[in-house]
Amino acid sequence: MADNVVDVAVVGASGYAARELFRILARHRRARVTVATSRQGDANRVEDLHPSLRGRIALACEPFDADAVARRAAFAFLGLPHTASLEVVPALRRRGVKVIDLSADYRLKDPQVYADWYGHPHTDPEGLLEAVYGLPELYRGEVAGASLIANPGCYTSTSILALAPLVAADLIERDTVVIDAKSGVSGAGRVPKPSTLYSECNENFSAYSVGRHRHTPEIDQVLTAVGRNRDAAPVEVVFTPHLAPMDRGIFATIYARPKHAVGEHEILDLFRSFYRESPFVRVVDGLPTTKDSAFTNFFDVTARLVRGRIVILACLDNLVKGAAGVAVQNFNLMIGADEAEGLH
Repeated sequence: MADNVVDVAVVGASGYAARELFRILARHRRARVTVATSRQGDANRVEDLHPSLRGRIALACEPFDADAVARRAAFAFLGLPHTASLEVVPALRRRGVKVIDLSADYRLKDPQVYADWYGHPHTDPEGLLEAVYGLPELYRGEVAGASLIANPGCYTSTSILALAPLVAADLIERDTVVIDAKSGVSGAGRVPKPSTLYSECNENFSAYSVGRHRHTPEIDQVLTAVGRNRDAAPVEVVFTPHLAPMDRGIFATIYARPKHAVGEHEILDLFRSFYRESPFVRVVDGLPTTKDSAFTNFFDVTARLVRGRIVILACLDNLVKGAAGVAVQNFNLMIGADEAEGLH
């Protein structure tokens, strides 16, 4: 399979993450998009949904049909709303299609936690058991052998990557972590909402879902697993998201209390060592900004010590490293390609 071109489907082709997927896959040497599905009845072609793709993706959109997808694709990227993947994933897997799901439907390993936070029972326990959390920097080996990937989201990727080295080294108190995160408006998706109308979000800055954002248990779950060899104490974060008046990007300022005295250079050295095999993590000496990582698959991070607290500053592009880019990174590992194929 080393040099083969793999046929792939994009199921749920109308969203911003799907647009990024098409853009990346159009230049990918090992992937060929053969199927695009959409429920947008008035859009007959991908280029009608995404005019920027004119001349790059020449595909008609069609309603989802598992048999039709399986006949023409070995992999499917799912850009569906939360809960919608619960029907689509089992249908595709029964037909031998490998799936990279960009929704949250397979990220939380406890079905009751999923039901509590998403208000919907989890109806695919077999898939949930087999799904691999698709953050290559932490689970590269598991991703390579997986048939179902639970692709992480943008807030979770930023938060987990920023904290994983510290948790793995047992360097911080696990119940003192505060994550203050900001997202561009595209993170809310393409479906219009009052809060994302131009007149509402332009020249405005606001918090939302305070204390009840659905990414909170996901961050806790993954970071607790990262530190499982140290002690039984779970990681419990306070996560507060904000809507920033920009198109794209995630910026997180994260505060944690160290267990013992540590220097800034030690923290940065720890990050560099932890991510030495990760081509898309950039540990920087200066202060990162969202423009530094915009339209790329890079995650930028640094740390400072302030009055005895560790302050981590991290950012990524919510549509690339926070969605479509990491999905392709996972795809590359699954087919045995260079992890960075199509992403530079």
